[in-house]
Amino acid sequence: MKFELSSILLICGGGAVFAVLLFLVSARLAALMQQCGYEGRRFLKWYFSKDNIQRKRLSLLTLSLVLLTALLNVCFSFAGVWAANLISAAPVFLLVFLYLFSERKYALKVPAKKTARLLRLKAAEFVLLLLFSVGLGFAFFALSLAVEAEWFALLRFVPVTLLTLLLPFVMTIANGLMKAYEIPHNRRFVRRAAKLLSTSSCKKVGITGSFGKTSVKHFAAQLLSEKYKVVATPASFNTPMGIARTVFEEGLDCDVFLAEMGARHEGDIGELCDLVQPGYGVVTGVCEQHIETFLTLENIKREKGVLAARAERCVLGKTVADLSAKDALREGEDFRIENLVCTCEGSSFDLLLQGERIGIETSLLGKNAAEDVALAAALCLLLGMSAEEIARAARNLQPVPHRLQKIEANGLFILDDSYNSNIAGAKDAVETLRLFPGKKMVVTPGLVELGQLEEKLNAELGGALVGLDVLLVGETLVLPVRKGYSDAGGDEKRIRIVPTLQKAQEILSAELSAGDSVLFLNDLPDLYR
Repeated sequence: MKFELSSILLICGGGAVFAVLLFLVSARLAALMQQCGYEGRRFLKWYFSKDNIQRKRLSLLTLSLVLLTALLNVCFSFAGVWAANLISAAPVFLLVFLYLFSERKYALKVPAKKTARLLRLKAAEFVLLLLFSVGLGFAFFALSLAVEAEWFALLRFVPVTLLTLLLPFVMTIANGLMKAYEIPHNRRFVRRAAKLLSTSSCKKVGITGSFGKTSVKHFAAQLLSEKYKVVATPASFNTPMGIARTVFEEGLDCDVFLAEMGARHEGDIGELCDLVQPGYGVVTGVCEQHIETFLTLENIKREKGVLAARAERCVLGKTVADLSAKDALREGEDFRIENLVCTCEGSSFDLLLQGERIGIETSLLGKNAAEDVALAAALCLLLGMSAEEIARAARNLQPVPHRLQKIEANGLFILDDSYNSNIAGAKDAVETLRLFPGKKMVVTPGLVELGQLEEKLNAELGGALVGLDVLLVGETLVLPVRKGYSDAGGDEKRIRIVPTLQKAQEILSAELSAGDSVLFLNDLPDLYR
């Protein structure tokens, strides 16, 4: 059969159907691209990382498609070339269905957020899949006419199934193409938000640091609400787009606007300061978090210090107290906590704030939470709250979700510290767990984005876990944690590696009972699984 209407329709129809199947298979990849912040290079680095389960599963699907379609073409060659081609399409549907069904066991911890940008990316990806599927179909059909060999005609559409192996590259290409629209679109969106912020009379606050910035923002918002109307960026919205979205969704009808500021690269804090134009700032401190992209601790400190230099008045944590600033309250000099008492019910401490002693009692757990409250209180002082107002508001402070949050369920004490990913916070969470009764277990996959220090600091974490029962989840970072545990004298029988969080939960259900305690430490998103 040559290029006739019937063959053209068959190739177009078959290519379109295969493109739809590929689109369904790639749904998880789109969610992971979103988790990577739509950074194509970071996405491919994740995909080709050692022992990546997604890559292994796509490779297995591709191999199965190639072998089965080729086998069926040969087996049904007696029915004619086109009949064999059509029959060989059956396993494509079956294998894709089995693949999608099996994915239900690997549900994403961080589901895709159905944003307009994600929908545009998926639309661009589908167009590319359609073009590749139909284009390759016509290319190999034309090649089979030129070769004029029956065996080649039988197998001419088999190479098209290799597209499943190329899905990450198609996703990356689609993402790259869409940036021609997304970058200027986002810039316009951010510029509009910056204009609104510049004309607003509210007091604008930037909060940054390697750790604690979400908690300080959360506590500051609660304390300030005692006296002011406050708008704060939600959850971990700490990028230009996240802050801009808050401006348009929450509005600026407020007295104080709190903007969390994250940074993974040099220049990020400067860009956020250009957007928010903060008159006030908080730099919580620096540690090795994000050293993978900043390379050195000094680079991280310099980047965070941009906020201290730009703000008219600033609060500086103890690890950054030496940063240059126009007017600053420095932890250790101008404020500090004393007489800290931590229990499994909460914490109490004295806050010395520019000569005044404030007694604070909260239901918050751990030393880090107390230090975050101190930073938030110092900011409140800069913004005009009195010591009495701060102390009164502190009594009602609520924990930040997923940051050493205590949950009681079926008699168990669950410490949800799943958003904690720095070594200082991890050690604090472990020490807090030791305050609880009963059998104590820790579930963790280790710490990430620590660059060349990843092995050393995860071994440090392992040493801190000695004396507890430990479930290490996954394959990526757990070996350094186990080695650190063993080197520190931990009992090998009390530390186990499990493949998934679901398996860990099954063990917890079997081994823990009422009165026991468990700490979930750094429940990594799918990007690090």
